[in-house]
Amino acid sequence: MTVAAVLLGALTTHVTNFLMERSRNRYQLLTRWDDKKVETYGDYVEATKTKIAAAKRLYEQREGLQTLERHEGDLRHELADASLAWGRAFERVMLLGGDDAIEAGHDLNAALAEIDWQATGETQGTLDEWRERNRAVFRCINDFHEAAREDLGIQGKVKGENHPERDLLLPPARSPDDDATAAGAD
Repeated sequence: MTVAAVLLGALTTHVTNFLMERSRNRYQLLTRWDDKKVETYGDYVEATKTKIAAAKRLYEQREGLQTLERHEGDLRHELADASLAWGRAFERVMLLGGDDAIEAGHDLNAALAEIDWQATGETQGTLDEWRERNRAVFRCINDFHEAAREDLGIQGKVKGENHPERDLLLPPARSPDDDATAAGAD
């Protein structure tokens, strides 16, 4: 009887240690993947914003809204480079992201494509349409943030009652008098 009790105690200890070790390993694996997801989601948003900035410079140069010291060809090359980095970043989202984050990323990609197309001249549009496309892409970025936060189990929201929707930050409109004053100052 004593031998059976010792064997049962040893077996119980072994099973308990095995289950605890397995649970600890699972937790470490989940934590490691969450760290990778945070990095992946952040890299994707950063690459998206870099691509938006490159498209903005090209659009403003093409439309004569701003004169840059760079040629249009250089700006197109910059946009192409940003597109490659953005594509790589989204591939990581596809590999590691949760379902809702991936879908939010697809919606963001569609909105971003419209900005690219107008910036490169593949589609035509007014300045107001350009600005609305930018508003749409930033709404999609916020939707992506929401999906990523939910996937990571992060509490709180980036939209809603506590965080009203923000508009684009735009410089004040220039009047024709400003242009005449600037021309007279030359």
